[in-house]
Amino acid sequence: MHLTAPATRRTGIRDTDGMAVASFVLGLIGLLVFNVFLGPVAITLASVALWRGTHRRGRALLGLGLGVADLVVLLAFVQADDTVSWSF
Repeated sequence: MHLTAPATRRTGIRDTDGMAVASFVLGLIGLLVFNVFLGPVAITLASVALWRGTHRRGRALLGLGLGVADLVVLLAFVQADDTVSWSF
């Protein structure tokens, strides 16, 4: 006896749309803080959303680009002062 209803296609689409938006938001926040963590998470969420066929393809692509930009910013700061931390 199953106590939960089976997932519908609508639920799956909404989940992938949420992943696309989350990747965009996390990638944007990652430019300012925690880019070592938020960059890879944004890249992963965007990749999964694109792979599953999200309707918010533009947001997923922006999230992917911002996740990569997070890692580029991190690399630039590491090259500048040989640390993983930000210094203002």
